[in-house]
Amino acid sequence: MELRSRVQGGGAGGLWGLTPVLVILAACLCYFLLSGSLGADVQVCSMTTVVLVVVGLVVALVVMVRNFRREELLLLPQGAVLITGCDSGFGHALALQLSDLGVKVFAGVLDVKGDGAERLRGRRSEKLEVLQLDVTVREQVEAARSHICDQVGRTGLWALVNNAGIFPCPADGELLPLSAFRRCMEVNFLSSVQMCQSFLPLLRRSRGRIVNVSTDLHMPLMAAYSASKAALSMFSRVLRMELSQWGVQVVMVQPMGFRTKLFGSRDYINQQKAELLASVSSEAREDYGTAYISSLPDCLTTMSDDTSQDLSPVVDAMCHALLSANPRRLYTPGQMGFLLPFLYHHCPAAIFDYIINFIIRYREPRAFTVPESN
Repeated sequence: MELRSRVQGGGAGGLWGLTPVLVILAACLCYFLLSGSLGADVQVCSMTTVVLVVVGLVVALVVMVRNFRREELLLLPQGAVLITGCDSGFGHALALQLSDLGVKVFAGVLDVKGDGAERLRGRRSEKLEVLQLDVTVREQVEAARSHICDQVGRTGLWALVNNAGIFPCPADGELLPLSAFRRCMEVNFLSSVQMCQSFLPLLRRSRGRIVNVSTDLHMPLMAAYSASKAALSMFSRVLRMELSQWGVQVVMVQPMGFRTKLFGSRDYINQQKAELLASVSSEAREDYGTAYISSLPDCLTTMSDDTSQDLSPVVDAMCHALLSANPRRLYTPGQMGFLLPFLYHHCPAAIFDYIINFIIRYREPRAFTVPESN
């Protein structure tokens, strides 16, 4: 079956319309900071503002062009793709879309008897095979590798999509137990390393590609998640250079602002609240306050409410990364997916911190709201 289908390039979603406004606001802020705080010459400040506005408009134009670019896809009559974390969310949607395009998909799920796996099997597609695959269990990884090796033979595996991941309870880094950091590193980072090591022999045969779902998120309350994804991002960049000599491409997809089951259910939130309260030290409980600590898991509900249910920008970006003859090294689907990392890497730290704190406005710990006793 020919795959001359066309797919959206998976750019930055609706970001291009928002970028000029934000950059102009940033330029005005810089103008007042420079002219007021630093006492700089007004002419210099005006020139700085003009430069910032021009740069912002250029960035917006580039993002807009990338967002609407459409390209022909590769022909994959015998190619196969392995996707982890297909129980729900991005992995589930990607498995369905690729199989509809005629690509052979091995969909790894955490629970082969769960609702997500049943929905995949319900499509009754000969191109879609559901596999039991807990990426943290080496025996299941090896079993999946053996099965896929038998299926693809000398053709090899075209692509591996490391999509499986977890999102722990949002909390200050001081409050999160070390077990939460370890679990995040195990699922979000080390399991992807293990998957790459296990399946690279098959990927080299086809000169295929690896797609790692990561993030470039620098926000309060997300220390464990961001640290694990930062490790995956750095691993991906290094791996991209190492595998280039083998013809294997490594791509990162960094979505932002999409609603998946990563945020958990109400039962999960209540469980996180109980575990967090039980793990904090008495000193931290005194300083932060029980009310503040108890409120942290509820941020999961707020995050979920503020995100988009339309996963198509992410799925389109993944399809482009898998099937384009010239995939990008990085995809940033979703509003703010490009802008926030751009601001982090290019703005002074004080300005970026002010922007993030203005956006989040989370509840203050007890120590900042209760007057000190004499």
